[in-house]
Amino acid sequence: MELTPQQKAARPLLYIGLASIAMSFAGLTSGYVVARSALSAKAQWQTIELPVWFYLSAALIALSSVALMRAQNQVKSGGDARLPMVLTLIMAVLFAFFQVFGWNALTDQNIFFTGPGSRPEASWLYVITWFHWIHILVGLIVLGRMLWRITRGYYVGAKMLRFTLGAQFWHFLGFLWFYLLGFLIILR
Repeated sequence: MELTPQQKAARPLLYIGLASIAMSFAGLTSGYVVARSALSAKAQWQTIELPVWFYLSAALIALSSVALMRAQNQVKSGGDARLPMVLTLIMAVLFAFFQVFGWNALTDQNIFFTGPGSRPEASWLYVITWFHWIHILVGLIVLGRMLWRITRGYYVGAKMLRFTLGAQFWHFLGFLWFYLLGFLIILR
């Protein structure tokens, strides 16, 4: 089936969007490195132990990507993709909740974003993880729409491109979380 001009433009537009997101996080992590270097030189940077919730959420986002790949294979072969797509969405929602649990664990340790007792390293940690979380919320909308379309048999022929692009967006967010988690582990 021939792609429409709009469909042909969709993939490059997604990649431009993903590059913009990546550059935003490159800027944030660069700012973190500069702040850490400057404050470490003055012995004003303290190490923060990341909450276990952040590690558990990494497992969830990885498993959600595996389930999404299964759903994509089912869609391509004309099979029933509802179950793997539901599992993907459940794990994605759990990821979002685990992030909130992680922030709650930080506040329980008196590690605050702002206000009396806040520290620069904590503020950076919150900003980086919040910014990713906002993108996860967008990803949840995308996954929800994908599930809705699966239940209606929407993804056939050239319309499969929309599923592929949605899946690429979600996998990108997962990769991004692993990058950020690794970054925060190494440069505490």
